[in-house]
Amino acid sequence: MTTQEPTAFRRTVVVVDGPSGSGKSTVSRSVAERLGFEFLDTGAAYRSLAWLGTVRGTDLDDADAVTALLPEFVAGYAIALRPGERWVRVGDHDVTTAIRATAISAAVSKVARVQAVRDAVNALFRRLLADGAAPGVVAEGRDLTTVVAPDATVRILMTADESVRIARRSAEKAGEDAARVAATVTERDAADSKVVDFLHAADGVHVLDSTHLDLPQTVQAMMDLITAAVPEEAP
Repeated sequence: MTTQEPTAFRRTVVVVDGPSGSGKSTVSRSVAERLGFEFLDTGAAYRSLAWLGTVRGTDLDDADAVTALLPEFVAGYAIALRPGERWVRVGDHDVTTAIRATAISAAVSKVARVQAVRDAVNALFRRLLADGAAPGVVAEGRDLTTVVAPDATVRILMTADESVRIARRSAEKAGEDAARVAATVTERDAADSKVVDFLHAADGVHVLDSTHLDLPQTVQAMMDLITAAVPEEAP
């Protein structure tokens, strides 16, 4: 795990970690929209790199080969930061839909485990968090609360029981093989947990368990955590 110097954030920064299917992406986007903040899906970067490696025919089990993709990837990666917009691009390619395929989900851990990749994308994330047009940003991912932005204004770990998370992810991918979707969730959690701990809250990180909460309740719970820390951001 790489450490960093404190980041001089010039706006409110909310970071949310958690496993697949915990609801962190949907909830974080909704909260960002309510607050008039930007929204950053950090997982899209890893997915996009996995996509690039796949279309380039790169052996994703070869760390050096994956690292060699970074100059092209960093130069060409772009993502929507307005919560009402949804697009991701790598160079001239719109990969918004392609990176959500189950095959890409299964490959993400192969690129995410490479330390050079994590260092490069984490530097990108910090730049996006530090500066922007909105008064704040809500970012969600895996190691934001501990590695990318341990000095963020608000740090949250969103969790949910595995069975609930699998059911949510299966609902998102209706029409795909349920057993394969379930295996992807559990296998990715197991693989990613070898690189970063996103299942246990570090000191100062708020835990939000969404197992028994519906979407509006979870959104409100996150809003409550943020407004308690930054009262002036209340809608």
